[in-house]
Amino acid sequence: LDWDDIPPSSALEVISEEEAVQIIAEPLIPLQSSTLRDYVDHSETLAKLVHLGVDLSQVEKRQKAGQLLLTLDFEKDVKKILLFLKDVGIKDNQLGLFLTKNPYILGEDLEALETRVAYLKSKKFSQSEIAQMVSRAPYLLLFSVERLDNRLGFFKNELGLSVKKTKDLVIRLPRLLTGKLEPVKENLQVCQIELGFQRNEIQQIVFKTPKILTASKKRLKQTFDYLHNIMGIPHHMLTRFPQVFNSKLLRIRERHMFLAFLGRAQYDPAQPSYISLDQLVSLPDEVFCTEIAKASMKDFENFLKTL
Repeated sequence: LDWDDIPPSSALEVISEEEAVQIIAEPLIPLQSSTLRDYVDHSETLAKLVHLGVDLSQVEKRQKAGQLLLTLDFEKDVKKILLFLKDVGIKDNQLGLFLTKNPYILGEDLEALETRVAYLKSKKFSQSEIAQMVSRAPYLLLFSVERLDNRLGFFKNELGLSVKKTKDLVIRLPRLLTGKLEPVKENLQVCQIELGFQRNEIQQIVFKTPKILTASKKRLKQTFDYLHNIMGIPHHMLTRFPQVFNSKLLRIRERHMFLAFLGRAQYDPAQPSYISLDQLVSLPDEVFCTEIAKASMKDFENFLKTL
């Protein structure tokens, strides 16, 4: 799970990570030392955060986060945010990791945070869904209600999803609400214009495999090109098994070539020796060899050496 790929937002966004920091950044203590560790003995707040499991060496890499923590009073500022996060559903043993990823939340206005959670509840996200989203996309609650609303609207309209499906999508990949929209728009265009999927196919693909929205465009195109143009897989089959786009191209290629070498590369469901894309990519090597290729692991290893 990668939280660090939440990019700072573009000028088109309502509020960016940097802006969120600016809001909190009042006159700050100049850092005399290069490391927060040196302040732990003098700062009750830092000492208690370390005790909670916050990794100060990671926090100080984040813009202005170290100075922010030094301005906060544990009893007055920090405690209420910790209680709020526990209410949201962040477990005690996750608090340290959460605050290491998003120290800025400690400087946010409690009422603003509560309003954002209330908004998600008004959109019928359950308590446990909100907890899951916030722990997987720690910056989520730094964003205004307007932005969250715009985001949900974008995915609903752009993909033509029902309200329920839009919710399911962002529960499974909450960083869709925090990351940039440009790459998402580009990937949707790539799927439609360059790869030639119909709108209803794109809907199904994204719903089954939300990661496609944030995948590398180059990788998407290369994988599609191999599956469609070399292996001859039609669009409707790729729509049924879009998880194939999450697989490494090297793995697809090696296994396809081995099956072709054995005369078993049959991806047409109408044929008796049909092999589904799911079987092709998701099985471990041993199972793939014995059950799908009907060969030994040694045969496969020897074949790979000839490539």
